[in-house]
Amino acid sequence: MTTASTSAPIRVLIVDDHPMVRDGINGLLTRQDDMEAVGEASDGAEAVDKFRELAPDVTLMDVQMQGMGGVEAIEKIRGLSAEARILVLTTYPGDASAVRAIRAGASGYLLKNCVRGELIDAIRSVHAGRRVVCSDIAHALAEHALDTPLTEREIAILKLVAEGHQNKQIAWQLTLSVDTIKAQLKTIFEKLGVHDRTHAVTVATRRGYLDR
Repeated sequence: MTTASTSAPIRVLIVDDHPMVRDGINGLLTRQDDMEAVGEASDGAEAVDKFRELAPDVTLMDVQMQGMGGVEAIEKIRGLSAEARILVLTTYPGDASAVRAIRAGASGYLLKNCVRGELIDAIRSVHAGRRVVCSDIAHALAEHALDTPLTEREIAILKLVAEGHQNKQIAWQLTLSVDTIKAQLKTIFEKLGVHDRTHAVTVATRRGYLDR
C-alpha cells in the first residue's frame, strides 16, 4: 500500500553486495509514492562515494560486504555529514553487530527477513529522525545489556581460534606470550559464559563478534 505525499519523496541510497537484494528493494521503493531509489552501491567504499555524490535522505546499509564493510562505511559517511540517516539492513542478528553499527552512527538496525511493510515504515521513521531496531535485535540487546563486551584483542584471538589455530600459533601471530593467550581465553570464556574454545566461537559468531 502506498502513501500519498505532497512533499518531496524520501531519496534512498541502497547499499548491498547482492544485486538481487538491491533490485528487490528498488522495486519495493518504486511502489511507494513518498520514496525513490536515487542510487546503489555494492560495497562500503562505493557507498561513501555515492553518498558524497547524491546526498540521499536515507541510506540502507548492509553490514557484511567485500572490501570496506558497513560499519566502517557508516563511520565515514557520518564523518561527511553528522545528519546522515543510515538504516542497517542485514542478515546478521547479533547484538554485538548492532552495537557496533549504532555506535558508528546508524539510526536503525533491521534484519533482511523483516516483512516489507516493516522496512518501509522504518525508512519513514529514520527519515523523521527516530531510531528503529527490530524486535529480535532489541531483545538480544536487552539480554546482554549488562555484559562486558569483548575487546578488540579478544576478538582478534577468537578469530584465530575460529580458524583452527592453537595457542602457540596465536601467540606468534599477535606477538604475545602463550601465557597471555591462555589468560585472555579465560577472560573470553567468562564474558561469553562458556567453558571451551568451540562453544566460545559459536556464541561469539551468534552474537556478531566474528561477522566482520
